[in-house]
Amino acid sequence: MMNCCGLLTDKKEPVPLKSIEVQLEVKDHVATVVSTLNYENKEDKPLEAVFVFPLPGDAAVCHFSAQIGQTHIVAEVKEKQQAREEYDDALSSGQQAFLLEESDQSPDIFSLSVGSLPPGESASIRLEYVTELAVQADDGLRFCLPAVLNPRYQPQGSEGPSVQVTSVPASLVPYSLSFSARVSSPRPISKVESNCSLEPLQYLNADQTQATVKLAAGHKFDRDVELLIYYKDAHQPTAVVEAGQASAKPGSLMGDPVVMVSLYPEFPQDVMSSLASCGEFVFLLDRSGSMDCPMNDSTPQETRISSARDTLLLLLKSLPMGCYFNIYSFGSQFEHIFPTSVEYSEKTMEEALKKVEKMQDDLGGTEILLPLKHIYAQPCIPKQPRQLFIFTDGEVGNTKEVTDLVKMNAGTHRCFSFGIGEGASSALINGMAKEGGGHAQFITGTDRMQPKVMQSLRFALQPAVGDISVSWDLPKGVSSTILSPPITAMFQGQRSLIYAQLTGQCSEATDGCVTVKYSLAGHPSQNQLHFNLKPAGDTGLTVHRLAARTVIRCLESESTHIEQEDGEVKKKKVVELSVQSGVSSSFTAFIAVNKDDGKAVQGPLERRNIPTPFYQMCGMATPQFAPMADYLCSVGEVYDCSNMVEPVIGMAAPRIASADIDFSVYEEMQYGEEEYAAPEFPPPRKDPLLRLVSLQKASGCWLLDADLAAALGKTSEEVEKAKPASVSSEVWASILALIWLHGFKMDAKEEWELLTLKTASWIKAQNAPCVSECVDAGNTLLGCSVKKEDLGI
Repeated sequence: MMNCCGLLTDKKEPVPLKSIEVQLEVKDHVATVVSTLNYENKEDKPLEAVFVFPLPGDAAVCHFSAQIGQTHIVAEVKEKQQAREEYDDALSSGQQAFLLEESDQSPDIFSLSVGSLPPGESASIRLEYVTELAVQADDGLRFCLPAVLNPRYQPQGSEGPSVQVTSVPASLVPYSLSFSARVSSPRPISKVESNCSLEPLQYLNADQTQATVKLAAGHKFDRDVELLIYYKDAHQPTAVVEAGQASAKPGSLMGDPVVMVSLYPEFPQDVMSSLASCGEFVFLLDRSGSMDCPMNDSTPQETRISSARDTLLLLLKSLPMGCYFNIYSFGSQFEHIFPTSVEYSEKTMEEALKKVEKMQDDLGGTEILLPLKHIYAQPCIPKQPRQLFIFTDGEVGNTKEVTDLVKMNAGTHRCFSFGIGEGASSALINGMAKEGGGHAQFITGTDRMQPKVMQSLRFALQPAVGDISVSWDLPKGVSSTILSPPITAMFQGQRSLIYAQLTGQCSEATDGCVTVKYSLAGHPSQNQLHFNLKPAGDTGLTVHRLAARTVIRCLESESTHIEQEDGEVKKKKVVELSVQSGVSSSFTAFIAVNKDDGKAVQGPLERRNIPTPFYQMCGMATPQFAPMADYLCSVGEVYDCSNMVEPVIGMAAPRIASADIDFSVYEEMQYGEEEYAAPEFPPPRKDPLLRLVSLQKASGCWLLDADLAAALGKTSEEVEKAKPASVSSEVWASILALIWLHGFKMDAKEEWELLTLKTASWIKAQNAPCVSECVDAGNTLLGCSVKKEDLGI
C-alpha cells in the first residue's frame, strides 16, 4: 500500500518536488537566474521524478548540478542521444542519474529527470541560465520567470514528437516557489514593477544603482512572474568586453575575448514626425477556444477575444489613407475578410469592422502555420511595405516550424507579435518578432492590450531603416568576427545587440569603435560607440555564453533548411559549440551520474510526473467551475498535446481527444439530474472611448449626428446650438471629438493619438474658418480647457 505522507499530486500520489527557490541577478540588461529544486522521496520505494517546465525561450542554460547528501555532481553537456543512453544505463545499473534536455519542438520547454532517488533520500538540483532582458516600448526592461505551462496544441502532421505535459490547475500545485532579485546598473534604478505581489524595493546604496526585491509569500502559480525594471537615462549605449576562458583554445569562441555592444538608435525628430502614409497591414488573430479566457480576475467579462476585437477597432481607425490591409483569423482552420489585401477606404473599413464585431473564439485549435503560409504566398504590393501583426495566446507545439517560416520570409515583411495572457510561449512570441524584424509585446495580468498594440503600430509607421551595416575600428593586430545575425530592423529608442569575437593581441589601455550605418527615409545616418578594450572584471563568462547561445540558435535554424548532409554538418557544429561553451541546445543535453556511491539502488523505479500549473481562467476561474477543475484533476489526466483538439477547458464542453472523461459522472456528482448551466456574466458596458472612436470615418473626421452627441454626453440640440455658424458640421464634430479626447481621456492617449493625427490633418486640409472660435465654443460646451495648439490644428 502506498505511503501517502508529504506532498501529494492530484491523483493522491506523493510528489518528490518540495520547493523551488529562484535567485535573479540583473546587471544592466543581462539577467543571471539560479533555480534550486529541492526533492525528497518520502515513499518506501526508489523513484524517478520527471518535471516538464517552461523557461524563457532565449535563455542560455549554462549550469546543471545535483547535491545528494555530501556528494556534489556537476553535469556535463553531451550529444542528446548519448546523454539519454548514459542516463538509461545508469538507472539500469542502480546508479543515481540526472538528465536535463530542451524540447525538440520549442526552446522554451525543458524536461528534468531525477533518476533512482532512494527512499528517504533528498536531492537539490541547481539550474542556471543567462538571458538578455527585452526592452519594452515604455523603456522598461522585462524579465519573465515562466511559472505557467499551458498545454500546447500540436497540429496534425507536424514534425517531431509532441511534448508530454502533466498539468494541474494553479490552485492545486503541490510545491512552493520563493523568488528574490538583485538589480545593479551604472545608472540609478527608478522603480521595479511586477504583476505579482512584491515586498518593498530595498536600495543598497545612496545613488540607488543597486537594489533588491522579493516575491511576497504565497505565490499562487496562477501567472508568470514578471518584473519590469526602469533605469534613469535608459538609452545609453554600452559595450562590455569579456576575457576568454583560460582553459579554452585560443582562437575559439570561448578562448578569445568577446564584446557585447548595446546601441539605442536615436533618429532625427524631423524624420520621426512624418509617419508613413503607405504600407500593407495584415492582422492575424487567434480565434481558438482558449481566447475565451478572461484577460484577468477582476474583469471576467473582458475576454481575450473581446479585447482583441476592441484593439482591431483602434487599429483600423488609425490606419493612414492610401494604405492596404486585410484581416485573417485562425483556429484549426483559418478565414480572411478579403481574398487579398484591399485599399483602405470608408467602404472597406466599415466592411471589415462589421465582420470583426462578429468574431468569436470558435475556430478550434491553434493552427498558426497554415494562415502564415497563405499570407506569405500572396504577392507583395509595390511600394506598400508589408507589416504583419499576430495576436495569439501562444499555445502551440510547433514553435520552431513557425519561427523558421517567419525567418524564411523576413525579406518581405516586418512581423509584430503579441502574446496574450499567462503562459504565452516566449519562444513563439519573441521568435516571430525577432525573425521578422519587428517587435514583441506581452499582455498579462491587468495590462490593457490596446496601448501596447498601438505602440507597435507606431513602430510599424516609422520610416523603414535600410542598408544596415556594421564596421569596426580596432587597434592594429586586432580583428573582429561578428557572432550575431545581421541587424534587419531598427526602431527609435529600441536596443540593437551585437556580439563579436575579438582575435589578436591588444593593450588593455587602447580603445575600439563600432559604427552602425543605415539609411533612414532616404538619408544616410549612423550611430557610433567608442569603448575600452579592457575586459570587465565581474561578468564571469556571461557574455561568452550569450554569444554562444546566439550562434547555436542560428546554426539550429540553418540546419533545418538545407540538404541532409549539410544539415548534419551544422548539427555537428552545434554539438561541438554546445559542449565547449556548456550552453544547452536542441541537439544536446546535460547529464550527471553519481558514480561515487558504491551501493546500487535496489528495486524497480516508480515514475512520478511533477505537475506544472496551467492557467485556470477559462470558465473554471469562477467558483461555479471550481468543482469541475477538481473533478478533472481527480481523473488524473495527463494532457498529450499530439492529439489535443483544444488544450483549455472553457465554458463549453471540454474537447480533449486524448482523454476518455465521463462528464456525466461529474454532473451527477454535482447536480444530480438537474441540467448543468454555465454562469452568465452581465454584458460589458461599451467603453466611452471606443464608443466615440467607432464613429470616426476612415478619413479621420466625425459626422455631426445623434450618436456623436450621445458619445459626448450631450443632446443633439445642445451640440447643434453651440456650433459656430461659419463652420461645417464635419469640422465642428471633429473638433469636438478632439477636445473630448484631450479633455477626458489623456490617460489613454497612446490608444487614440494616431487616429487623432488623421483628424488634425483632415481639419487642416479643409482650410476651415474660425477654428479658434470652434475650440473656444467646444471647450465651453464640454466643460474643458484644451488649447488649440494641443489639438494639432
